[in-house]
Amino acid sequence: MNAGIVNLDKPRGPTSHQVAAWVKDILGIKTGHGGTLDPAVSGVLPVFLGSATRLADLMLLSSKEYVCLMRLHGKVAKKDVTALLKQFQGKIYQKPPVKSAVKRKLRIREIYGIDLLEIDDNSVLFKIRCEAGTYIRKYCHDFGLLLGTGAHMQELRRVKSGEFKEDEDLVTLQDLKDAFVFWKEGGDERFLRRCVLPMESAVKKLPKVWIRDSAIDSLCHGSDLAVPGVVKMNEFEKGALIAVMSLKGELVALGDSVESAKDIMRAKKGFVIKTSKVFMGPGVYPKNWKKEAGDEVQMKSAEKAKTDSRPKDES
Repeated sequence: MNAGIVNLDKPRGPTSHQVAAWVKDILGIKTGHGGTLDPAVSGVLPVFLGSATRLADLMLLSSKEYVCLMRLHGKVAKKDVTALLKQFQGKIYQKPPVKSAVKRKLRIREIYGIDLLEIDDNSVLFKIRCEAGTYIRKYCHDFGLLLGTGAHMQELRRVKSGEFKEDEDLVTLQDLKDAFVFWKEGGDERFLRRCVLPMESAVKKLPKVWIRDSAIDSLCHGSDLAVPGVVKMNEFEKGALIAVMSLKGELVALGDSVESAKDIMRAKKGFVIKTSKVFMGPGVYPKNWKKEAGDEVQMKSAEKAKTDSRPKDES
């Protein structure tokens, strides 16, 4: 729980802050949420626990997906609604509504795609995939202006936020409370393990660098990552946000790449990842790891993995 994430199904009514506070009361641990939902909106609200709260900022940049019920203020032909939905995509100008947590200035947001699910009289049900910071209530209002009838958002549910989805590991507050009681009073942790996901769930799509066990403790003390500590990596460009992982798949830190992956492969020395956030505590991996017989094999395997991960034209 000290480094976990709850993919919570936020109910309509309370604010995101209230829901995160209830999770804190249930589990007795520090919490933070990723991506605020209006009180009237339900759906996916990732709640970060303990040291994982420092990952909540990633959700502010992650794309979102909603199912929206929009109410038109007049009769419109279905073909006209469909045509405008197809047109009203891509990069759009949007000014946040009066009741919002940000400054009301015109800004650009991208609509990645819209799926029309159903039209019944003046009600339009659609799924929208959009950039973080897009106001769906304002989208419906502007859609009504373009259509010439007026429109408003009647109901909204978030079904995806970054790597967290409605159909994967979504739990309610009651699920979480029951799971905690089963563990606390009966020692059965099975249900709690289903509710609390590892913090690595939040960095699935980030480019990664896997490092030697001997390099981990230095990073845990705030050092940057040098070339000798690298075992293998994904493709990425200079300046990319990188998840630094142990060979067991544990999240050690986040950092910014000083060079591209191809340049790092060619390098013999120097720092390649500038550490920004550390998630593993010092001492988890021994300082100055000794090379014994088993470690020698691991080092050779690591070297082979690095060679195998080189681009083919670099071999």
